[in-house]
Amino acid sequence: MKKTAFLILAIFSAVSFSAHKPAAEKINWMTWEEAQEAQKKHPKKIFVDVYTDWCGWCKKMDATTFSHPDLIRYVNEKYYAIKFNAEQKTPITFNGKEYKFVPQGGRGYHELAAHLMGGKMSYPTTLYLDEQANMLSPVPGYLDPTTFETIITYFGSNSFTKTKWEDYQKNFKSKL
Repeated sequence: MKKTAFLILAIFSAVSFSAHKPAAEKINWMTWEEAQEAQKKHPKKIFVDVYTDWCGWCKKMDATTFSHPDLIRYVNEKYYAIKFNAEQKTPITFNGKEYKFVPQGGRGYHELAAHLMGGKMSYPTTLYLDEQANMLSPVPGYLDPTTFETIITYFGSNSFTKTKWEDYQKNFKSKL
């Protein structure tokens, strides 16, 4: 009888404990429209994750890089973050111009993705824009957490205004 009561108490405690765990932190992803509205009230840099549903490296970045707690906090503090499916069919108005989906073969692409990526459609690509939504740099390819940290802090700290990328990268000390 005591064993059964102890087992029930142990199960109840485990269930209660897991129910009170804080929710995992996440990047505060916004739509293009939400980011542009937020920019009007409180200008920040914009970080864009350009992905597609079929991209394996995009999914790996979601699972590793974009789930790292320190990177989540930094992105949420310094940037408006946009998760942008480069094959989405919904039109987007950006900087006063409407961009649409362009069907091509079995898929297609979004004109805004092509515009921001200079026609080089590579997934994933991360984009970094200043407080006025001007392009700072597109960065194609998968980024592991440390590489992403180096890039996101280079722009987030405004080091790009006074330090060459090569020098910043060479002297960067990861906090991860």
